[in-house]
Amino acid sequence: MKHDILLINPQDNVGVALDDIPRGGKARISTGERVEAVDDIPYSHKMALEDIRAGEPVRKYGEEIGRAQTDIPRGSWVHTHNLKTGEQ
Repeated sequence: MKHDILLINPQDNVGVALDDIPRGGKARISTGERVEAVDDIPYSHKMALEDIRAGEPVRKYGEEIGRAQTDIPRGSWVHTHNLKTGEQ
């Protein structure tokens, strides 16, 4: 079965798009769950797999990669517009 979103670590709250996913598209996660994209998610970019509140950690690879700058609803594109990393 083809999956649209790769969950790298079970502790992650974001997954990686394996295809371009259009807004409103039903994405299949590698866990078997589905999530509706609330934004266009470009190939290889991150999608929120759960609601992430402003200030909460964003986890990928089982590690914190930054903090949410704003509330990020499940199915949202996670990128520099809503994610603050130590590099910014």
